[in-house]
Amino acid sequence: MSILRRDLVKLGAGLTLLGTASRMAHAQSTAPLATAPLAANKPAVPPAPQATPFDDGTVRLVAQRLSKKAYSPPSQTLPSAIANMDFDQFRSIAFNPDKALWHGQNLAFDVEFFPRGFLYKPRIGMNEVTGGQSTPIPYDPDAFTYANPVLRVTDDLGYAGLRLRYAINTAGMMEECAVFLGASYFRAVAKGQNYGLSARAFANGTGNPKGEEFALFREFWIEKPEPGVESIVIHALLDSPSLTGAFRFTIRPGDTTVFDVQSSLFPRQDITESGIAPLTGMFYFDANARNHVDDWRPAAHDSEALQIWTGAGQQLYRPLTNPTDLQFSAFADSSPHGFGLMQRKRSFHDYEDLALNYQKRPSLWIEPIGNWGDGAVDLVEIPTPNEVNDNIVSFWRPKQPMKGGQEYSYIYRMYWGWDTPWPTQMARVAATRIGSVTDHPDARFFAIDFTGAPFQNVPPGTNFHLITQASPGTIRNVVVEPNPEIQGWRATFEFVPGDAKSCELQAQLANDQGPVSEKWMYRWTP
Repeated sequence: MSILRRDLVKLGAGLTLLGTASRMAHAQSTAPLATAPLAANKPAVPPAPQATPFDDGTVRLVAQRLSKKAYSPPSQTLPSAIANMDFDQFRSIAFNPDKALWHGQNLAFDVEFFPRGFLYKPRIGMNEVTGGQSTPIPYDPDAFTYANPVLRVTDDLGYAGLRLRYAINTAGMMEECAVFLGASYFRAVAKGQNYGLSARAFANGTGNPKGEEFALFREFWIEKPEPGVESIVIHALLDSPSLTGAFRFTIRPGDTTVFDVQSSLFPRQDITESGIAPLTGMFYFDANARNHVDDWRPAAHDSEALQIWTGAGQQLYRPLTNPTDLQFSAFADSSPHGFGLMQRKRSFHDYEDLALNYQKRPSLWIEPIGNWGDGAVDLVEIPTPNEVNDNIVSFWRPKQPMKGGQEYSYIYRMYWGWDTPWPTQMARVAATRIGSVTDHPDARFFAIDFTGAPFQNVPPGTNFHLITQASPGTIRNVVVEPNPEIQGWRATFEFVPGDAKSCELQAQLANDQGPVSEKWMYRWTP
């Protein structure tokens, strides 16, 4: 599905390594570097960049005009010396922070760039916007340092992507807080977090056996912020064989990092499998899905569940799985309040991984702005034998196909952080555990822990019960009891699937007045 994600994580703790590759594009001399004349390695002096007018409608007009032409991808041609660069070579190239855009100008942000090479070969346009004028950002091979001098080339290669830096953790210390790199992928962190899941601008045909189309951000316009301003605006031009698009990101890093997204999409042709605000990450295993995993850790995943707040106000919680076969789930809705891939387990002991720090990976919540109409939140779960692959995708799929020649606008807010942006008075699922049933090999044992507001100051003698549903299959031996270890309650039951190969389960904790928890939803497969 995505070959980008694990490499971003590997570049991870030293996130600066991602931007290291921009210099790799032109080491083509057949003579040993030591014998190559220095004069041959001097870049030609490029012409001065020309400024052009720019406003909030510029990229939309570019996308609209581009949609009326046949798709033509950006150049991926690289000099032979770096055309087959591997991961270690790519990460050996480091961006020099002193060369960052706006370095030393006492602004809240600066910007570093990624080299082309390895998985990131397309040349991506980069522009700075100041005072209503856009100016191309010239390529500079000396903005990078090279562990291997052979990788330093001086052709006008351009860049592969960008990283945004901000003093997100320590005053005065610029650190990477967001990255745009590879196809239309981007990712961000909140204060104190490590990178985890990613987002994309658009999805088309996700999970389709015929193959998925990956649209590409082919050009960026970065608005220079005023002194003292703690937000930044980045515009992006999306392009693919089936559509173009214009995106405007207003980014505010902090305890929760917020992206305000305005998008206009222009299909070149009818699109029946569109995905709006797609999220993608990795789920390898947890206590609900480890019967085919031999691993010493309790869990390994970027996200543990899909969470949805429906347009009707229902709160749904669907633990993720690593299935043995490709799984599609669709949660029909109208004008949803929000959805996201969530990481609720925040203790080191939930994962016991000193290197990967899954407990510090962001949840990502999508808040639609305006009425998105009828559609569904789709969830695609792809089998993976390890934690190297992105295997989870979720997005909003409009009920009606997109029509070629039309314009579609979506506005939404993205919250990269520790939880959903709003509190809830409903009890929440803290854990889902599944195991065998002694003397009943045809049954599975489920244990669901609930925590939250309904259990604060509970009078003695209070009872809760579990509302359950299975289709098909049978739920039996339901027990609901306090769990003082988490200041919550635990519900357990046995599930008998019979001959079914796939079963949809639901459970919701309730008292005599009605449900008190979000609705737990689960797809069971053998």
